Amino acid sequence: MPFPLSRPRRNRQTDWVRRMVRETMPTTDDLVWAMIVHDGDDAREPVSSMPGVERLNVREAAKAAKRAQKLGIPAIAIFPHINPAKKDEQGSEALNPSGLIPQCIKAMKDAAPDVGVICDVALDPFTTHGHDGLIDEAGYVLNDATTKVLVRQALMQAEAGADVLAPSDMMDGRVGAIRDTLEVADMHNVLICSYAAKYASAFYGPYRDAIGSSGALKGDKKTYQMDPGNGFEALREVRLDIEEGADMVMVKPGLAYLDIVHRVSSEFNVPTLAFQVSGEYAMIRAAGMNGWIDEDRAILETLMCFKRAGAAGLVTYFAERMAMALG
Repeated sequence: MPFPLSRPRRNRQTDWVRRMVRETMPTTDDLVWAMIVHDGDDAREPVSSMPGVERLNVREAAKAAKRAQKLGIPAIAIFPHINPAKKDEQGSEALNPSGLIPQCIKAMKDAAPDVGVICDVALDPFTTHGHDGLIDEAGYVLNDATTKVLVRQALMQAEAGADVLAPSDMMDGRVGAIRDTLEVADMHNVLICSYAAKYASAFYGPYRDAIGSSGALKGDKKTYQMDPGNGFEALREVRLDIEEGADMVMVKPGLAYLDIVHRVSSEFNVPTLAFQVSGEYAMIRAAGMNGWIDEDRAILETLMCFKRAGAAGLVTYFAERMAMALG
């Protein structure tokens, strides 16, 4: 037979046929806008290691929520940068019902009630040592003592109007403790999105600049965040969090862990989110700004990869830009 009967390139020869047979394409409905908020007077503060990302004050966060609603972005995930003078070893400001996060939740829900607000449950933006929990004299993060504080933080966020609580601390048992507390408080409809498979990654550096914890961090987070070499451990973590009451699970980072996204979504058939973290954002932006890559194509391609791997939701600092591009 001189020629192949099957020529896969026939389905790639024109734009219309490529679009028609495309298996995966992200939409605006998939996006979660990762947003940094701050407690200062300035409307916006640039984050030097994340060109294009700015810390927003409460008023600007409310405006951004309206913008998200107009663009059709389903949800915003907020992360705090607070005045360093408010930080202490216990992260006490995380429990302040009049603090930055409760203020932002209320302002954003008033401005755009149909946009979901996802709140990070962790202590690292509030502690002088930069860890996600309470530490002992040796600097070891205490699991059960931390969980008790996280439960109080989560309940306060829920009472302020948060739609989704997203514990990102990786303490054992914290999802069950938060779910039990919500049930007792008759807050049955508050969602929990667990950072179930959060790795001790090198890609978080710019985020720590953004929330002001990079210079403060003592040591590393390897005793509670997952080892990058482990895959089966991620499945165990996810299974435990689902059993404890998580409604959704998160894999973080995203791009370097597409295999984990695929394994989690395939194994458990629960909504699985992928987080395109600060380091991924910074790499794409830096290469794009230097003309080394087509930035818009690279952003869309990475989000498409998350969807192809099985992600139901895409947490990204590019959400506003992508919503505009996707129309």
